[in-house]
Amino acid sequence: MRPCTTFLLRCQMLIFALILALLFGYKDKRIGYRTGNSASDWDVLWSHDYPFKTMSADLGHLKPHQKVNHFPGSGCLTNKVQLVMSELSFIPKAFVMPTQKQDFLDYVKENPGKQWVQKNNNHRGIKILSVQELDLDTPNSFVQEFIEDSFLIDKRRFDIGLYVTLTSVDPLRVFIYQGDWLIRFCSMDYYPFDRSAVEKYVVSDDYTPLWEITSLARFYTELGSSRKSALFSYLRSIGKDPDILSQNLEAAVRNVFYSKERSILRQSAHYTYRNFFEMVRFDFLTDQDLNVFLMEVNMSPNLSSEHFIGNKLLYEQVVFSLLRLVGIASPLAANKKLTQDTDDMEMLVSNRDLHVLTNNCTSDGCNQCQLPVCRLCSNCMNKELESVLMAGYLEQMNRHTWRRAIPKPFQTQGIARTWYSDTDEEFQRFSTSNKVMSLWFHGKCLEDAAWCV
Repeated sequence: MRPCTTFLLRCQMLIFALILALLFGYKDKRIGYRTGNSASDWDVLWSHDYPFKTMSADLGHLKPHQKVNHFPGSGCLTNKVQLVMSELSFIPKAFVMPTQKQDFLDYVKENPGKQWVQKNNNHRGIKILSVQELDLDTPNSFVQEFIEDSFLIDKRRFDIGLYVTLTSVDPLRVFIYQGDWLIRFCSMDYYPFDRSAVEKYVVSDDYTPLWEITSLARFYTELGSSRKSALFSYLRSIGKDPDILSQNLEAAVRNVFYSKERSILRQSAHYTYRNFFEMVRFDFLTDQDLNVFLMEVNMSPNLSSEHFIGNKLLYEQVVFSLLRLVGIASPLAANKKLTQDTDDMEMLVSNRDLHVLTNNCTSDGCNQCQLPVCRLCSNCMNKELESVLMAGYLEQMNRHTWRRAIPKPFQTQGIARTWYSDTDEEFQRFSTSNKVMSLWFHGKCLEDAAWCV
């Protein structure tokens, strides 16, 4: 019974230290892994950079127990140009240069009052520029509308960072960390507005932390709330409904993954889906009506608390709960590979935990196993689907404060009882594997309300 091994590839030093502390017992025996290298029989590859360009051959032949902290094709989420080309309503209007130069100039003529910023994949800094100041001939850049009607707290503009994890792409399973949100404020008051003072409208590395914002400090510092709870309390105090904000954020996350699903599937076609997971951070702005606007999706988000020690606990909780969600910090993972011991695996999840909606299995309609719901019947379920459902079951058991975004939760058994797949237009657009996954969670929700959220 050998200890499990983690192979770390080009991790930033402070993130490296955090992973060491959590995985390997660098400070204490937390999970019980040890470091390794590409030649070792490793269990977890943790890389800061996207590893599929340099390690494509190695990552195409992984063993069942091996996990990698990036997903093939996830660049379509985190690449700024590809993201704005999604044309989703909550992504500020953008034009890719130079291919959409004329379209942009035509739009400006029809909307002369709008302000613009220019971005690219490699440059972090942004600044509001006049149309004459924009460089419309730079490849791999884009011009994007500046959101002017930002929601302000104590005269400060802010963004909301959601940690989001993709655990499966076929079928899609996506989780949002709800233990807390990263909320960052600009370092200067928004008004009086001056576009030359970027600190008024850009959240930089030297942002103002939430605990220095007077209207939120009372809830966060004095009353001990989380960042998220402090924001919710403030919203309620001024007559706004935080549930609207939560729903808008979750809907945006779902729609991004739905829009990129096929692209990720194409790029991951040569890999075994089950070996990968990916945590990113979605950064949003919100307006006065709590509509949300997605600014970017960050691959390998910063988890260093060197600049703001007050973020240390948040980052540790995010990482530890992530490792737990994807099975790296499972009860038995640090001692031996669960996939090699059937008894150990059945102790965590057995076939009997998978079967739901069994009334359908006795009908004539399921004799041929063609309908998505029939594939959940024991006589129709193949080994591949069994493996998918087991992974979904374990994620639900290990999720801690992560909450499922895809498949969309039903929230209550009452809603689940009145839901019919044949009248749900969104469900009808799903792939077969996504339909089966959604139906399985529906069945689990009907049996146990804990599965509804």
